[in-house]
Amino acid sequence: QVQLEESGGGLVQAGGSLRLSCAASGRTLSNYVMGWFRQAPGKEREFVAGITKSGTNTYYSDSVKGRFTISRDNAKNTVYLQMNSLKPEDTASYYCAARNAMRTLVVVRDSNYDYWGQGTQVTVSS
Repeated sequence: QVQLEESGGGLVQAGGSLRLSCAASGRTLSNYVMGWFRQAPGKEREFVAGITKSGTNTYYSDSVKGRFTISRDNAKNTVYLQMNSLKPEDTASYYCAARNAMRTLVVVRDSNYDYWGQGTQVTVSS
């Protein structure tokens, strides 16, 4: 199975930018549909962005559309989340996730993702 590890989180002022990385090991990343999720304290985990295996298609939640960009470099076994124009409400733990290798669609429900990283904290100050 694939192992995932996020990095790149931190503290940033509102309006700033961060780039999160999700490095995969154990399996070739190109076999997996990937997603980014986030969870703020006291809230449910929510879908942020997703990308198909080849990277041809990307999907975003309405709350981040136009500000965040998901991408992947299958040669480096890494998925990225570029976050621009950050807002205090973006503060959360961010997780990358992979669907079962037989799946081809990006979906928003977290229960449809089979492999998860440990998460990285993003804090946006006002």
